[in-house]
Amino acid sequence: MRLTWRKTPLARLLAINLAIGTALALLLVGGLLLLNPGGLRDLILGDSSPLVALGLLLFGFVVTLGSTAMGTAIMAMGAGESEDRPGGGLRVVKQKAEVRR
Repeated sequence: MRLTWRKTPLARLLAINLAIGTALALLLVGGLLLLNPGGLRDLILGDSSPLVALGLLLFGFVVTLGSTAMGTAIMAMGAGESEDRPGGGLRVVKQKAEVRR
């Protein structure tokens, strides 16, 4: 039996968080074009090929925000599994040193 990526929990988690990062990137680029800070919208639309400039800007934001959302989801895995520990990471164990005479 062959497993598809939809049946794998980790692949589903990553795909969902990539979609969230992509949606945030679209919102951010749309907001930048709407607000036009520093004449960015005028600069992009005044170019001879505005779709290339817009695509590169969107691609950069998708890579940045998508990977951030995916990394955050990976780091948060298992955070609520154990109630007696405050979080992930290594614990330092204190041991008494024996003194040799």
